[in-house]
Amino acid sequence: MSKLKIRRLGDRVALADLSVAKPPKEGGRGSASERGYDWKWQKARRAYLAKHPICVMCEQRGVVRQATVVDHRVPHKGDQTLFWDRANWQSLCQPCHDGPKRAQER
Repeated sequence: MSKLKIRRLGDRVALADLSVAKPPKEGGRGSASERGYDWKWQKARRAYLAKHPICVMCEQRGVVRQATVVDHRVPHKGDQTLFWDRANWQSLCQPCHDGPKRAQER
């Protein structure tokens, strides 16, 4: 059943269908939750960062910086086994995740 909403357009009335799915984002990645980053991931992420609070890339350079991102060492590309494999996780700070790590994946 579609959701309809009546909209006024000047002196005209139109029905807008609100149940139409949004088109995929550019790049076709979908939303974070569509890619598996849901409440279950957030819970696992918090627990992992509590046990591994230091960015591994900064630590390799002798810098101590708090990690804020749990990164997949090998991109999972939708593979749920690889997604949940904790041996494939690493703690990173946001700058390392968005900089050197992203450059490695290209």
